[in-house]
Amino acid sequence: MPLSSEPTPAAIALVISDVDGTLVTTDKSLTPATRAAVRRLEAAGIAFTIASSRPPVGLKSLVAELGLTLPMGAFNGSTLVAPDLSLLSETLIPAEAARAAVRRFAEAGLDTWVFARGQWNLTDPHGPYTDLERRTLQAEPNVVADLEPLLDQAAKIVGVSADAAQLEACEAETAAALAGRADVHRSQAYYLDVTPPGSGKAAFVDAMSRHLGIDRSRIATLGDAANDVPMFARSGFSVAMGNAAPAVQAAARAVTATNDADGFAKAIDEFILRR
Repeated sequence: MPLSSEPTPAAIALVISDVDGTLVTTDKSLTPATRAAVRRLEAAGIAFTIASSRPPVGLKSLVAELGLTLPMGAFNGSTLVAPDLSLLSETLIPAEAARAAVRRFAEAGLDTWVFARGQWNLTDPHGPYTDLERRTLQAEPNVVADLEPLLDQAAKIVGVSADAAQLEACEAETAAALAGRADVHRSQAYYLDVTPPGSGKAAFVDAMSRHLGIDRSRIATLGDAANDVPMFARSGFSVAMGNAAPAVQAAARAVTATNDADGFAKAIDEFILRR
């Protein structure tokens, strides 16, 4: 699809990319064009890192494949990890908000996953999208009889459903119910994420601005979902993927091709490296 944009800022120093739906294809792979684009950023002296709804373990393969050297944002940016996955900082969901989220998901008939104590915890290992999550994270879930003991240590809670319309409705209801107590966004059409309040990808942009000593205006961001819109607003330049919903595209300064048509690489060449 055609690419559209406004003029690119003159001095981008850092690119932050979402992962699923942006950096990787639908089958969760990195294309040769994407790998080459990251190398071109390095050659141009532009730093690169990622912010993802994935847990830290789900970033491990990307570190190796892309040679990442900067802190990364897991759980939508609320947990910062080094390239060796050592913990730099972590914010947890307030326990009362975590319990309220799990109750609402149960009432809506959603499968619930709780990421806590460094593990992906669930009660049904054969539930919807568990096989996809295994492939994505390259890790097995921790099967428990009861999620309740984990809710005072939860970094992310996910409501899972194959019914995208139901999940969209649940997103609005849950966000209203937990307003100010947790951030609520779909990271995929089938995943509804609950994460710590005010500690999402926008906060990760701020953290990287401080870490590198650069102004936010010199940071470019790429993403495809509602949880990426806050980091669009905090960065100097933003690019939405062609597979993003219209509202996400409208929130970005530019729109590239889809994640299955090398949209990331095209955006790097068209908007970041071409000045």
